[in-house]
Amino acid sequence: MSRKYWLKITSMLAAGVMLSLSAAPSFAQGLLEKARSQGITIGVGNDIPYGWITPDGQGKGISPDIAVKVLHEMGITNIRWKGMPFGQLIPAVKSGRIDLAATSQNVLPERCKQVAFSKVNSSYGEGLLVLKGNPDGIHSYMAIKKNPQLKLGIVTGADELNFAQALGIPQSQIVLVHSNADGIPALLSHRINAFAATGLSVYEIAKKAPGRVERAEPFTQPIYHGKPTRSYGAFSMRKSDQAFLKTFDATLAKVQETPFWAKTLEHYGLSKEDVAAARAVKTADLCAGK
Repeated sequence: MSRKYWLKITSMLAAGVMLSLSAAPSFAQGLLEKARSQGITIGVGNDIPYGWITPDGQGKGISPDIAVKVLHEMGITNIRWKGMPFGQLIPAVKSGRIDLAATSQNVLPERCKQVAFSKVNSSYGEGLLVLKGNPDGIHSYMAIKKNPQLKLGIVTGADELNFAQALGIPQSQIVLVHSNADGIPALLSHRINAFAATGLSVYEIAKKAPGRVERAEPFTQPIYHGKPTRSYGAFSMRKSDQAFLKTFDATLAKVQETPFWAKTLEHYGLSKEDVAAARAVKTADLCAGK
């Protein structure tokens, strides 16, 4: 090999190394810098009022409204919204199809093993949707368990499945559906006798068929891990996006100190007790099962 040829090869290799080095920061910058320069993709489940996609393709609800405020404060204004079934949110975060999930996902130890959760943003209890007049007299999950003839509808991937299974409701009495929107037709067609969702979701769904369905009242909260159920919603992202998580949490904490945060949650139907409960817990404790 001639000296001239060798120098040419060496020069080409050096140029390649320099190009790689110059490109390295773009790969190492992480979600925070990428979101500021290129925008961010947020996944939203069809779950009113926690998060949904409007007809014009925008995210709306408790989580999306707060997410927009926090992200704007972080200097991130280019937001792409993706609607998907609730059960696909965590897989979509893990695979990189979305950067952030904003539908008030309950912070649970099993989920914490898969994704990183932000500071708690909301809190809510459970409820049951039944036919008008509650003909089967269902006021708790235990009423389902005690009567083998009754069927309970639950959204695939939702926390309510964990609650039902923990209480010993057999799989034969559980009917899985794709979204909250499926609860009413499942009830009206008598596929199920009650539909399980969070209290707010049940309240919102009932408004879509007044005079035909209603929220079961009174309602006894199911017991899960020895405690009455109360869910704590947060935003989820990839575990590798720690710089983004740290900045997001710090910004969310500042937003929660403003009237905007509480007013937004209460606007969508959360009570002052729900807002206070969201302030009182730490994500790390929830992930640890405390």
